[in-house]
Amino acid sequence: MTKTICTILAALSFISCSKDSTEPDSTPTETMYFPPLTGNAWETKSLTDLKWNQNAVQPLLDYLELKHSKSFMILVNGRIVLENYFNNHTATTNWYWASAGKTLTSTLTGIAQQEGLLNINNKVSAYIGTGWTSETIAQENQITCKNLLSMTSGLDDSTDEVEPANLIYKADAGTRWAYHNVYVKLQDVVAKASGQSWENYFNAKLRDKIGMNGTWVQIGVNSVYTSTTRSMARFGLLMLNKGKWENNVILNESFFNEATATSQNINLGYGYLWWLNGKSSYHLPQSQLTFQGSVIPTGPNDMFMALGKNDQKIYVVPSKKMVVIRMGDAADNVNLALSDFDKTLWEKINALYQ
Repeated sequence: MTKTICTILAALSFISCSKDSTEPDSTPTETMYFPPLTGNAWETKSLTDLKWNQNAVQPLLDYLELKHSKSFMILVNGRIVLENYFNNHTATTNWYWASAGKTLTSTLTGIAQQEGLLNINNKVSAYIGTGWTSETIAQENQITCKNLLSMTSGLDDSTDEVEPANLIYKADAGTRWAYHNVYVKLQDVVAKASGQSWENYFNAKLRDKIGMNGTWVQIGVNSVYTSTTRSMARFGLLMLNKGKWENNVILNESFFNEATATSQNINLGYGYLWWLNGKSSYHLPQSQLTFQGSVIPTGPNDMFMALGKNDQKIYVVPSKKMVVIRMGDAADNVNLALSDFDKTLWEKINALYQ
């Protein structure tokens, strides 16, 4: 994945408006639904039952199609409210998650920790050996698994490459936030700690337990996940339910809470490879500037997000019991860094229930 995980984010630094509350008048109180692990069955919920505005649906879908989307889903309490496909994409077509898949790495790291295979406070070299960077041994041994989860390794972020020659000292671990591909070393940590390949451990501990499909594809230095839209939605539903699938604990709530809270005091809008909305400030990839306000000011303040290149999205909104998925090509082909896709998209989603 390139370091530009979400092409629209830079535009948000120019937006001065804020939204104190985007919650609907009432939060759904029915029980959470989980689709069967196999087959195509999935319960739905009508807009009428939710008392949502039917007239707001078509403008939302028109905007999504205009912005090169391939699929879009909204779940409320696990039930499908909207499921739409565009531009010859189908419910059975796999598409890449790009950097939205970083959250899968975060989750697997948490699972490995709860199984006693690793401790995120330990140095990375304890699992994959020394010499994985070009730093001195003393500098390298400062870098913990938590530093990789929180993007505070201190390594030079001017390149996406993660070979030792490219992993060069920039600052002491924990003192600098910089979006960096080096997080992929966590996959090596998990593989070494578990004694399995990354993909086998992922399939056994996460994919198969929540009924996802999909595969990991090697693209350059990156292992990129591809799946159907519903599989992405299943993962969003797991995280909406704080790591539990029905009554089965996949990821313990303690790690979930850490992962979806501010992980360091530099970029308040970042957890463990999750983006966090509603914080007082945030940083962007490839920038050391602090931007005031929320990452997506039109979105719910309690929303946490998996954001990937070309606008791959998982939005999880606990206050609304809602998961929103968007897959597709880049929303804007020109001036990508100034796109306001997320801002406008959430204005149109808000119109459904306001």
